[in-house]
Amino acid sequence: MGLSRPQPGEYAEGYAPYLAAAPEGDPLALLQAQMGEVTDIFAGLSEAQGTHRYAPGKWSLKDLIQHLGDAERIFAYRCLRIGRGDATPLPGFDEDAYALTARADERTLAELLADFKATRAASLTLFHGLPEAAWNQPGISSGKAITARCLPYICLGHAAHHLAVIRERYLPGLR
Repeated sequence: MGLSRPQPGEYAEGYAPYLAAAPEGDPLALLQAQMGEVTDIFAGLSEAQGTHRYAPGKWSLKDLIQHLGDAERIFAYRCLRIGRGDATPLPGFDEDAYALTARADERTLAELLADFKATRAASLTLFHGLPEAAWNQPGISSGKAITARCLPYICLGHAAHHLAVIRERYLPGLR
């Protein structure tokens, strides 16, 4: 499959930073490789480090990995619905409300990492299984137009964004 990078007009402007953060190359191979990056960061943390927040009111590292999984599930579901030609408008979600109710700090890092890896593996299975024609299917998400091919790139760029924040703001405070 030669999945090409989405063009402006295929997605809401709010997704532009995630699409910009997605590196060049085969997005599915990059999603697979990124799973290794997430594992490298989170597998080396202690439980106490997992609850680290770089500032009051910010998410913990456990909250962040939970958020990566939650958001990816939603993005993959959108891709499934849109890729299958379902024209039903899809709602947005409140990431802060999800984080509050997920109670990630009560779970172990191993559980959270396994959950993320299972979610990413399921996303990759879905993305690999979509027929070529599905990628150009249009849909509506959060009240804005989007095509199915945007969603693997959004998954990739969303995680890349948060990995950069982790490296910049969280990990220096743990050394």
